[in-house]
Amino acid sequence: MSPRRVSILGSTGSVGKSTLDVLAQVRASGEFSFEIEALTAKSSAPLLAEQAIAFGARIAVVADEAALPELRDRLRGTGIEAAGGPVAVVEAASRPADWTMAAIVGSAGLAPTIAAVLHGATLALANKECLVSAGELFMSEVKRCGTRLLPVDSEHNAIFQVYDFERPNSIERIQLTASGGPFRTWTQAAIDTATPAEACRHPTWSMGAKISVDSASLMNKGLELIEAHYLFGTPPDRLEVLVHPQSIIHSLVSYSDGSVLAHLGSPDMRVPIAHALAWPARLATNSARLDLASIGSLTFEAADSARFPCLGLAVSALAEGGRAPAVLNAANEVAVDAFLQGRIPFGKIASIVAETLETAAREAWDTPATLSQVSELDEAARRAANVFLNE
Repeated sequence: MSPRRVSILGSTGSVGKSTLDVLAQVRASGEFSFEIEALTAKSSAPLLAEQAIAFGARIAVVADEAALPELRDRLRGTGIEAAGGPVAVVEAASRPADWTMAAIVGSAGLAPTIAAVLHGATLALANKECLVSAGELFMSEVKRCGTRLLPVDSEHNAIFQVYDFERPNSIERIQLTASGGPFRTWTQAAIDTATPAEACRHPTWSMGAKISVDSASLMNKGLELIEAHYLFGTPPDRLEVLVHPQSIIHSLVSYSDGSVLAHLGSPDMRVPIAHALAWPARLATNSARLDLASIGSLTFEAADSARFPCLGLAVSALAEGGRAPAVLNAANEVAVDAFLQGRIPFGKIASIVAETLETAAREAWDTPATLSQVSELDEAARRAANVFLNE
């Protein structure tokens, strides 16, 4: 059997590094052979070069062209091709691969992920913004190209494993669990004035800065509701968030006979990554095994949209549909970036998103019908959000 060709879009991020860790375990065990076709990163040339050399990638690409000279220097004499710029990232995603991990954070991942979809091979999806910004268009391309789409977000991978695809009408409700983030027990006043360091101090998961802030505001869980709607075709009124601080149960699917199937596992992204890499088989990993006796108890509580208004904004955007999810995502990316730069307080993230959504409704922005129109809507929402930053 010929080696599987693997590409990782966003290899220097949290999910990308975990994917390479799983592949290193595969290489050590000899479970199957693989070759790395392409690795991409935003700007981290040193780490990208190190990864490319360690795994023998054919090409390494940085989205930030300013980082390309350093990448070339570090790869000189290795035979590994180096490239830079957003177009080069899309071209790397277009190269033939049997399995592609889509782990670029934010809407910047849409074009490369769509390029990978066009192969009609297997796409492991860890970029929720593709579905939030262009859900119907994205899923239409997946169907047209015959691409096998495997969700990697822990919640959606959990749903995938307990979802009855042959009898979807028997499903009454899907619950995505949330740890509640670092501010779960904080007062509203304390949350509003939280620092970037505090927002990124997630209690159970190790993630990048943007996703950590989204988890602190519960926006991440709202985006995941939208993602679940498109992945599983579940109506918005059958999707909800359940706060579960221990992060052991990742999602629950309730059926019409009263049964509830839950997926449990240690909070380790290598578990869903390994599932997507080996599906429909199972891959042995060295991830920590779940010890429920040691954990002792699991607790649950309702999500609080009053203290965490970003979740309510996402739920409303999902219910509205059309342009709203894309506007929500773009405005949130602008606001989170400004917060991480220290330009706005944490409490202003939700107000910027709300004001941008109100602008879209008041000015009756069109619902995008093509991917280029998605980009135009994204840019318009970002311009509007930037206006509110200084108010």
